Amino acid sequence: MITDMTKGSTGKALWLFTLPMLGSVVFQQMYNLADSAIAGQFAGEDALSAVGVSYPVTMIFMAIAIGCNIGCSVVISQLFGSKRTGELKTAVSTSFIAVGVLSVILTLLGSIFSEPVMRMLDTPENVFADSVLYLKIYVWGLVFLFIYNISSGIFTALGDSKTPFYFLVASSLGNIALDILFVAVFNMGVAGVAWATFIAQGVASAVSAAVLFRRIRSLETDEESEVFSLDMLRRISRIAIPSILQQSFVSVGNLFIQAIINGYGSSVAAGYSAAIKLNTFAITSFTALSNSMSSFTAQNIGAGRTDRVKKGFKTALVMLVCVALPFIVAYCGFGGFMLRIFMKNDSVLALETGRHFLLIASPFYVIIAIKLVADGVLRGAGAMKMFMASTFTDLVLRVILAYIFEGFWQTDGIWLSWPVGWVAAAIMSTTFYLLGRWKPKNGGSTV
Repeated sequence: MITDMTKGSTGKALWLFTLPMLGSVVFQQMYNLADSAIAGQFAGEDALSAVGVSYPVTMIFMAIAIGCNIGCSVVISQLFGSKRTGELKTAVSTSFIAVGVLSVILTLLGSIFSEPVMRMLDTPENVFADSVLYLKIYVWGLVFLFIYNISSGIFTALGDSKTPFYFLVASSLGNIALDILFVAVFNMGVAGVAWATFIAQGVASAVSAAVLFRRIRSLETDEESEVFSLDMLRRISRIAIPSILQQSFVSVGNLFIQAIINGYGSSVAAGYSAAIKLNTFAITSFTALSNSMSSFTAQNIGAGRTDRVKKGFKTALVMLVCVALPFIVAYCGFGGFMLRIFMKNDSVLALETGRHFLLIASPFYVIIAIKLVADGVLRGAGAMKMFMASTFTDLVLRVILAYIFEGFWQTDGIWLSWPVGWVAAAIMSTTFYLLGRWKPKNGGSTV
């Protein structure tokens, strides 16, 4: 259902829009966690490590897909808020054509460079072959990843967060069922984990795109729309490229950190892999708040309602505390128990590695959540320079301090770099928001 968030109660609109997105995160992370849990329990610690060391590389592709999602979502939200339906339809078709071409290029590059990249990361020899296999199967499904992310971004731009939620529930449950079938029953190991994701994501992307185009065709307009527009591509790229760079640089930074961790052996890599999956669950939940705030901001800026953006930001702060506190309690109090989902009881070093990461990082979740909500306003308003500045500060500090702190406190030093980067970036993003750097100079749309 298409929802206009420029009218009515800001709090109610934001809560109703965000809750399905949080639900989507739960199911999305369910199958991400299932990949690692089933690999660790049924195929062993090496399989868990193989999936884990491939994860930062797969996140680069995910980062590009999310950046494209953000670019089209912000532009389409503002066009929807300002009732420019003909341009909106042009933006939709242009987005799909662009990401289709991009996904094919990335699939070719990923297939060629999978093995050299894993060598560059100093991947332990006992998991090298499985890591490369997992990565190659993953890149063959990139077109599905991109189509699904673009479809999801457009649904949310139109104020519909429920439809992507339904698709994600079905995809997640299907992924988990296929994980169990391929790994636990057919003993396909790491390849089974990769193929499960490939198939589930392929089906979800095809169905979501079909439903979306039927929804777009139902929008009435007297304006003519183009199938592809270079001007519209430039407008989308103005938001998408900084978002891709931001997301990608964070992922590249994680590659440097993964390279340090790999030097400690497969057990430490397995522990980090399990902990980072739990950490990603929390961060992705906060990102859902950020994304909902982006769509809310973009629609209201398109309608010239900056007053509603301020009210929405206050509501989002309350929401993020409600989301962050349960994660902090769970990871600080029960982190060791939760890590056992991914590994057997005899993985002592892996368990201790993961537990230390969670104890150091999770108390700062409220800080990073505040940063991400402020980012949502900046991104939704098209204030990409400020958005990128705070994110790069986090990245640069985290990578540099990981190398410095590791020399003093080994792996615990690496984990300490996370909260330091989060605090610095949160201060910057919040300051930009409070100074009003996100407000359009002409008081209207930024696209």
